[in-house]
Amino acid sequence: MFKFTYNIPTKVYFGGDQLSNLGPELKKFGKRVLLCYGGGSIKKIGLYDKIVTEIKKAGLELFELSGIEPNPRVTSVNRGAQICKDENIDVLLAVGGGSVIDCTKFVGAGKYYDGDAWDLVTRKAPITNCLPIVTVLTLAATGSEMDCGGVITNLETNDKIGMGASIMRPRVSFLDPANTYTVSPYQTACGSADIFSHLVETYFNPTGSMFMLDTFMEGMMKTVVKYAPVAVAHPKNEEARANLMWTSSWAINDFVSACQRCTWSCHPMEHQLSAYYDITHGLGLAILTPRWMRYVLDETTAERFRNFAVSVFGVDPTLPNMEAAKAGIEAVEKFLFEDLKLTKTLTELGIDKTHFTEMADKACHAKGGRVLKGYKHLTPKDVEAIYEMCL
Repeated sequence: MFKFTYNIPTKVYFGGDQLSNLGPELKKFGKRVLLCYGGGSIKKIGLYDKIVTEIKKAGLELFELSGIEPNPRVTSVNRGAQICKDENIDVLLAVGGGSVIDCTKFVGAGKYYDGDAWDLVTRKAPITNCLPIVTVLTLAATGSEMDCGGVITNLETNDKIGMGASIMRPRVSFLDPANTYTVSPYQTACGSADIFSHLVETYFNPTGSMFMLDTFMEGMMKTVVKYAPVAVAHPKNEEARANLMWTSSWAINDFVSACQRCTWSCHPMEHQLSAYYDITHGLGLAILTPRWMRYVLDETTAERFRNFAVSVFGVDPTLPNMEAAKAGIEAVEKFLFEDLKLTKTLTELGIDKTHFTEMADKACHAKGGRVLKGYKHLTPKDVEAIYEMCL
């Protein structure tokens, strides 16, 4: 159980007044920079101008890939990869949240592939190389600023697929909590639900963990529970934003997953929701997570849920395991749906059972009825039942 490899090579500049280091860091990788960003919010908050100034100060050539979508599309990946080939780009600069950074990772890999980048996402073709990536984070959520994975959507096939390669991990990331001050309460809540889900997916591991890693994860979950409502209510609270930003990175940068030996459950199920309905990823996770918890809670899992409830939410440790476990799940629901005010059901989003069977099948990775091998193995029928619990 205690055998793993640990390597997190991302260099992080955390806090304000760090962008003076951006030009010198980019320059280490070459002179031609592709700036990747989304719908233009970085221009509204003045971040774009600051970044362009630093790039020009360093004497670098600037090219741009804009318009990267939430739930980033493979079409944007292909567009960026072509720019890299045409302009002989040396280094990628992703400025935004997880969607922008995820897209940028596959742009970097797509530069070295002659076909459709969807082949890389679906593992039809191997990722053999990747341009160096530098990030400036504007939303605490996915942890993509410090991990090696990404999730890409193909609207033509209703697929949303995540995969990773070590060479796609960002080389340098700039994390300034002030860049998240203008994130809306809704997106702050969704991002916090995403962070929380990353920790839950890792914490509930049937092969066990280290006590040290358990307490580390419990501490980070408590951090999200404490500071997410503060950031929602007071967007410019630096303490709240800083705690969420750093927790976002450490929740999924491979540190806490050292003993992880199972597939995640809620993320594959949510990927189908946002692939078919293009909903916000964190919102889908918020709706799914407590239903998944209730579905897999039984006498074999109650003790782990009890530990979670006691350590994260302060549930009475003298309660029987099952009673404490249920109290913990109720606390999760209160946090997500009352404290963060996130939508509680799929019905409220206009989603019905129409595609549940197909979505459940895709979540289990095959049409032949293979299982989703998570904390508790789930068949397509199990997944479909969890979707129905969310209505």
